[in-house]
Amino acid sequence: MAPVTGTLVLAGTPIGDIADAPPRLATELENADIVAAEDTRRLRGLTRALGIHTSGRVVSYFEGNESARTPELVEALVGGARVLLVTDAGMPSVSDPGYRLVAAAVEEGVKVTAVPGPSAVLTALALSGLPVDRFCFEGFLPRKAGERMGRLREVADERRTLVYFEAPHRLDDTLAAMAEVFGADRRAAVCRELTKTYEEVKRGPLGELAAWAAEGVRGEITVVVEGAPETGPAELDAGELVRRVRVREEAGERRKEAIAAVAAEAGLPKREVFDAVVAAKNAAAQAPGKTAQSPGNGKGLT
Repeated sequence: MAPVTGTLVLAGTPIGDIADAPPRLATELENADIVAAEDTRRLRGLTRALGIHTSGRVVSYFEGNESARTPELVEALVGGARVLLVTDAGMPSVSDPGYRLVAAAVEEGVKVTAVPGPSAVLTALALSGLPVDRFCFEGFLPRKAGERMGRLREVADERRTLVYFEAPHRLDDTLAAMAEVFGADRRAAVCRELTKTYEEVKRGPLGELAAWAAEGVRGEITVVVEGAPETGPAELDAGELVRRVRVREEAGERRKEAIAAVAAEAGLPKREVFDAVVAAKNAAAQAPGKTAQSPGNGKGLT
């Protein structure tokens, strides 16, 4: 028979309103042998708000010590302890510490369960007004502009609704990049301070949202973006073909490779995409105050 082990409990915590705390959360906090918290100070504030006290040992478990502390917690679990994992807000492991501990506990045959709780991902998705039947969570985008554009380009044709977390001081740059890659008319929703006093859901095309965010936005941010439309080759006009080539070039691809990739995506001959690119370049060159770039220079189209 397999040895009897302890239990790892992943507990959801409020993302804003303390009244959203799951009823089981208080019980688990009071009875756990060990409470592993992303921020022990935030944990003390939570227990005060709930009017309870923890009886077990409280340890910190955050990004900086996650790798080092995981073996210690697994040892306790194998020894029969009930370990409760909480993060600052929402469910552990969802863009928060927890994955390493869960994987290690499973590897050791430890029982893993959860106290379901609030989730910014699902809350924002439900409030967005966008399709919810199929979606994917992309977490935080890279901070560097080039890497961010590359990551967005990877899902430019994703038909499922996309959900992102973002820091308020990077929101304007992120929305502008999304408008460039996905198209300024792609619908989206910026969900700010969910369940808190100043909750706000701003809906609209990505281009408009980028202009709005340029004025400055505060608070915890979740962005929901409509999936790519179901378009066939005949529905991709020359302007859309040129836009897709430009996005790939700006992400670092050579023009020849970008044209080939876009042609493959659209199911069109490479010559047709090439002709659209050349026509757009010629039109830009003839426009007042515009200067054409030489073919094959690897730069974006003008």
